[in-house]
Amino acid sequence: MFYSTRSDWLNASRKRVLLFGMSGLGKTYLASMLREGTGDWFHYSVDYRIGTRYMGEFIADNFKREAMKVPFLRELLLSDSVYIASNITFDNLAPLSTYLGKPGSPAKGGLPFDEYMRRQNQHRAAEKAALLDSAHFIERAKDIYQLPHFVCDSGGSICEVVDPADPKDPILTALSSNQLMVWIEGSEAHTDELVRRFDRAPKPMYYQPDFLERKWVEYRVKRGLKEDEVNPDDFVRWTYRQALEHRQPRYAAMAQNWGVKVKAEDVALVRDEKDFTSLIAQTLPA
Repeated sequence: MFYSTRSDWLNASRKRVLLFGMSGLGKTYLASMLREGTGDWFHYSVDYRIGTRYMGEFIADNFKREAMKVPFLRELLLSDSVYIASNITFDNLAPLSTYLGKPGSPAKGGLPFDEYMRRQNQHRAAEKAALLDSAHFIERAKDIYQLPHFVCDSGGSICEVVDPADPKDPILTALSSNQLMVWIEGSEAHTDELVRRFDRAPKPMYYQPDFLERKWVEYRVKRGLKEDEVNPDDFVRWTYRQALEHRQPRYAAMAQNWGVKVKAEDVALVRDEKDFTSLIAQTLPA
């Protein structure tokens, strides 16, 4: 681990952490709190980096493709009279989610499965690159902004693009060599709440390819549906809890082999940098 002992962490002049775990358990809350607190922390959002540096052109082109279907906008686009771009932020990742989409009937807002998988593969490559970029941003934060501390706010799918059981996994090796990896562990009650929240507003997400293809076939066989008959919202609702259950042991292995863990209920009690520093210190040996 990047910090071997409690004193190493507490005495570090440049604290560096990577937060990982299910979306909705406090990663962005902690990162934003640290950024807005003393002003000494640089907040690096992996999802923001994916949506700007690596998939920004895909997202903007998708907007333009839709705009070209509207005669009024088509004419303006062809004459360079309007400019269409993504306005993605740390707190609003909707442009990225919208581009990823959901598989199923085009008549119900879904994507053909081959196109959906193409976008999933784009996301996979982008997420790997954005994670590896964190090392550059650690130094960039210090060199340009004179911010000593660094927090990487990773996406919920980080566990899908690494192999936590492989001691030579290139991404985990790189990440753990320059920051402390911290799993925010949720309880069964947290999972239930996340499922309820997702059921109210199902959103696109990234899945490990083997898991996704298996569930796509299983869902259609159970319901006797062709690919273009699938209700995209129904499919992602059906898949969501299974996806969380699929990720849980992968997160646990990441924490066991590459970092530490904190409980989501303890994260909810953190109010400032002092609380955060103390919480992390409790996870490290004396």
